[in-house]
Amino acid sequence: MRIVIAEDDPLLRQGLALLLRAESLDVVATAGTAGEILDAIDEHKPDVAILDVRMPPTHTDEGIVAAVEARRRMPGLAVLVLSAYVEQSFATELLTGGVAGLGYLLKERVGRVEEFLDALRRVADGGTAIDPEVVAQLFTRSRDDTRLERLSPRERDVLALMAEGLGNAAIAERLFVTDGAVHKHIRNIFAKLDLSPADRVDRRVAAVLRYLEDEQRRA
Repeated sequence: MRIVIAEDDPLLRQGLALLLRAESLDVVATAGTAGEILDAIDEHKPDVAILDVRMPPTHTDEGIVAAVEARRRMPGLAVLVLSAYVEQSFATELLTGGVAGLGYLLKERVGRVEEFLDALRRVADGGTAIDPEVVAQLFTRSRDDTRLERLSPRERDVLALMAEGLGNAAIAERLFVTDGAVHKHIRNIFAKLDLSPADRVDRRVAAVLRYLEDEQRRA
């Protein structure tokens, strides 16, 4: 796995590189600005790009803009975005451009090494990893949405784990229920959120995107 890292904090940038190299992963370039990371992506053609959301010069959305541009230049590039805070509008901007091979994690997740590495590998394999704290805040802030109100507490639990990228078997193990129960909950979630099997996007991620889009409209 060839990886590039964009992070303006030198200490965190170096720490990430050391962590990944200790896991025998190939960090081919690091950068402190969005422009530098785009140049590195053009040069090295990595498998995964890890980018901070807020980078110089304005420290607003440079990382998200760079991620979108990187995916335009290199379709299929896996992108894992790191943020110090839950920023729903930025997550929506990234995820609505295509959901495969994308992750959005809070930086605190890096300290939980196994969780971070699992999310990185899942994204590199074409999956999706959305930080559970993002989902938790969306549930809290979207309480007035009628679609959310359709979900039972157990269905909310299942949706939160879906957003983390867990498969049905892992969800069943986490919630101490059967695979059959998980399948039933997921069918109910899709039905209550009006997600059709004919939808082009992954319905698991589309379910989470509904909340992201609702939050962005209210912002």
